[in-house]
Amino acid sequence: MRISVLDQSPIISGHSPADAVQETIKLARAAEQLGYHRYWLAEHHNMRGLADPCPEILLGAIGSATKRIRIGTGGVLLPYYSPAKVAEIFRMHEALFPGRVDLGIGRAPGGDMLTAKAINPVSFYADDSFPQQVADLVGWLDDQLPDDHPFKRVRAMPSGSGAPEVWLLGSSDYSATLAAYLGLRFAFAHFINAHGGDGVSRLYRHTFAPSQRETGPHSIVCVFVICAPTQEQAERLAAPIDHRRVLMATGRESLVLTTEQALALNYNEQERAIIARERQRAVIGTPDTVRERLLEIQQAFEADELMVITITGDYASRLHSYELLAEAFALEPASV
Repeated sequence: MRISVLDQSPIISGHSPADAVQETIKLARAAEQLGYHRYWLAEHHNMRGLADPCPEILLGAIGSATKRIRIGTGGVLLPYYSPAKVAEIFRMHEALFPGRVDLGIGRAPGGDMLTAKAINPVSFYADDSFPQQVADLVGWLDDQLPDDHPFKRVRAMPSGSGAPEVWLLGSSDYSATLAAYLGLRFAFAHFINAHGGDGVSRLYRHTFAPSQRETGPHSIVCVFVICAPTQEQAERLAAPIDHRRVLMATGRESLVLTTEQALALNYNEQERAIIARERQRAVIGTPDTVRERLLEIQQAFEADELMVITITGDYASRLHSYELLAEAFALEPASV
């Protein structure tokens, strides 16, 4: 079973955004040594607790710091950008790190709507044109724009460098249907939507239309995980993400608290209900418990691969969670 990492570059209380970026690079090196298959970077804007608004740039640092692990975005929020420019960026990454690059693309805003407007006040594409943006992006990556396309004569450089794997990201049947229609790989965000996602993933597989890129469906399910030697320790380590999800559910945001800060909080009845509800989209426990539950999710989703995202109140416990999970699945680093 291939298992990979999604990193949102969390900013821990008492640390700076620059610290979070450096920890992302450090964790990518560790993930490679532990045997994880892919290392993806998320895109968020104007969020106090998440440090990476430009995964396409940080990706270069990750690639230079590693040798074998596949590197990618999870994902580039395509509505903000020109598909031609994204194609150029990822062709360059493919030239720099051949055979290792994944381009995950999504359509969520990755922040509030005011921020979205500030990042891209004017777009060539209409609001409902995401499918066309994806098709154009793939066309530029593969030098396969239709003959009647208005930008047919525009080539994404560097040419001849190959093209990355393209993954469509999502947490609904919209993204699954689009990925199947275009014949692309699909990554489902269980950590966003834990209910009904297995049906969405199966919809993708059962409606997949083969393309020049993919002869058959290929999917990942991405799950929030905290792994610790004991259940009690895992529950303690979940306190910062409990706090963060309470804030997000009530329209607020902050840095990621340390475990001690989060454990010192008192919640009202409504907030405790939010925590109980949000825990349903997380797997928290010992290595054996987590492994068993992840395999259950993988089978229910008919997924080819698993991806995990872990946020705790300090780097050491986050790294240890990944170490325990790698041991539970007997991961081994790939040879160069």
